[in-house]
Amino acid sequence: MRYVTLIVDNNTNATDELYTYACDFDDIRVGWEVKVPFGIHNRVVDGFVVSVSDEAPAGVKKFKKVLEIGEEQGLSPEAIETAVWMRGRYMCRYVEAVKCFLPGYTPAKRKTKDPFAGIEISEDKAKPATPEQLNALCRIYKSLDEKRHEIFLLHGVTGSGKTEVYLQAMARTLEAGRQGIILVPEISLTPQTVSRFMNRFGRDAVAVIHSKLTPQQRSVEYRKIERGQVKLVIGARSAIFAPFKDIGLIVIDEEHESSYKSDKSPKYDAIEVAAKRAMAHGAAVILGSATPSVQDYYRCGKGIFTLLELPSRYNKVPLPKVSVVDMVDELKHGNRSLFSKELADDMAACLEKRKQVILFLNRRGYAAFVSCRDCGNVIKCPECGISMTYHKDAGSLICHYCGRKTSVPKKCPRCGSGIIGRFGAGTQQLEEKCRELFPQAYVERLDLDTVSAKGNLEKVLKGFADGKTDVLIGTQLIAKGLDFSNVGLVGVISADVSLNIPDFRSAERSFQLMTQAAGRAGRGEEQGKVVIQTCQPDHPAILSAAKQDYLKFYEGELAVRKAVGYPPFSDIFQIVISDEDCEKAERSADRCARRLRSTVPEGIAVLGPAISPINSIGGKYRYQLLVKSPAGMRREISRIILQLRRSFTEDKTSAELMTTDINPYSFL
Repeated sequence: MRYVTLIVDNNTNATDELYTYACDFDDIRVGWEVKVPFGIHNRVVDGFVVSVSDEAPAGVKKFKKVLEIGEEQGLSPEAIETAVWMRGRYMCRYVEAVKCFLPGYTPAKRKTKDPFAGIEISEDKAKPATPEQLNALCRIYKSLDEKRHEIFLLHGVTGSGKTEVYLQAMARTLEAGRQGIILVPEISLTPQTVSRFMNRFGRDAVAVIHSKLTPQQRSVEYRKIERGQVKLVIGARSAIFAPFKDIGLIVIDEEHESSYKSDKSPKYDAIEVAAKRAMAHGAAVILGSATPSVQDYYRCGKGIFTLLELPSRYNKVPLPKVSVVDMVDELKHGNRSLFSKELADDMAACLEKRKQVILFLNRRGYAAFVSCRDCGNVIKCPECGISMTYHKDAGSLICHYCGRKTSVPKKCPRCGSGIIGRFGAGTQQLEEKCRELFPQAYVERLDLDTVSAKGNLEKVLKGFADGKTDVLIGTQLIAKGLDFSNVGLVGVISADVSLNIPDFRSAERSFQLMTQAAGRAGRGEEQGKVVIQTCQPDHPAILSAAKQDYLKFYEGELAVRKAVGYPPFSDIFQIVISDEDCEKAERSADRCARRLRSTVPEGIAVLGPAISPINSIGGKYRYQLLVKSPAGMRREISRIILQLRRSFTEDKTSAELMTTDINPYSFL
């Protein structure tokens, strides 16, 4: 008789623990899937083996038995170890973490459509490496050859040839008989990335995993991986869970992107999961970006990551010229258009030369803010320094960090002007105005509204790549990773939109988006130009983006974060309480806040509770509170919050749902 500890497939807080069963199958192994009776009615459920022992746990005399071993063997021991780690790291349930590694096999009732259909393949040989690329590759090769776990941050300006470094490092990995994973931040980048790697390694060498695959397609791709038919997986965030047995290299392109953080439970960070898996496999990790996250660049300074730099473009063409236009000044001169005179003139000249134009406008959620139309001053919370959001129903400004409320000022507190209003315009309006201004130009728009139709994303990008489209308008979908050689001009419309989202990372995100958008220009043989339109031309993020000076931005931003105690100098825990009964949700949130204040160590800030910015989803009212703790106390605070969740579940008077997140990328 053997004894197995299991994660059972019963996704509730009340049963979120490990269970021990007796087992008559002597060959049982960690990771195997089994069938077991569960609960008082002995309902048959799936279980996943976490540990196996020949001895029964002390103090327990009676055990239920494993009924059978599943048809599929289940997961590798490394996958189980990572799932258990995720449960502690992200305060999710065990079974939620386990299911990240499962494709959910679906029998194919008819022929499954090839996810690579439409991707054109042509043989591509390795390009000669520049001295900068060669230096980076030598450092990476040493780690790969020694099968030594190391995390590299490849900081290269836009167009510096980071992808070629990925390709050559991956070639080294595959030649050694090991396996590799490539992550890209957006599904929009997957076809382009897949094409480049297939051109180098062949169509049959690559599998793809992302959320737009059908269940049948996903099942087919997973089986190819498990059977050893492919050695390379490319995809978005979820591809990090590819069931490889011998990972040699994980590449995470545009590593600064928030899409690598899951917004659904388990709210994992793909970069952290990559590091965990790579450590178990003795694998290298390459994090690539022209604008690394402040936190990851900080880790380089601490010796946690190894910094590699590509400071110049591969084609030696200078970075684009950047011009910052003060839209407050434009307004004073009577220009109420979305286009400054400079941008309109540059667009006309660019189109005349048959060069293409990209117009970037980021409208994330309902991130509206209130500002002075004369001086550009944005109303911010005096407690947190974060821009306050206008709530029309309440008729007031609310800070989404601490819950502070205030009325909309009748006059600007900086200049005394009475011209106060909401700021912002959307991509659809921008498209209409662009067509009016340039009726002869062929204009396309790429945002979440336009890509909802199947195949439209690829169609729009192909039209632009083929030169059919003159002006491409879009949100952050077009700001990163895309490589088009004929783009002569990039216009950043209303840079303030992302600069004033209610988030401590707003300056960082704005700098990254502006720099990344600017990087789409001048990738051919001629230097490009970028026009940044803003009401805050003197903001440090805009000044640094205009100079494309990452280090200057980083040093200034890090000093601000240290002064106010934001990551990487702290961890922020978000707790959201929701219920169909608004008062019940509020009462539960109040109780949780009081309990936390009585249990967290001295010096730990508990902020709120406050109404969530999006205060109702699916008929449930939402309240949130935040816990801000110094770096190094994450495990202790996680333990306290898990205890809070347990008591919340046991209390029959509690609200319906509590969700938690650590260092979230959205506080909405």
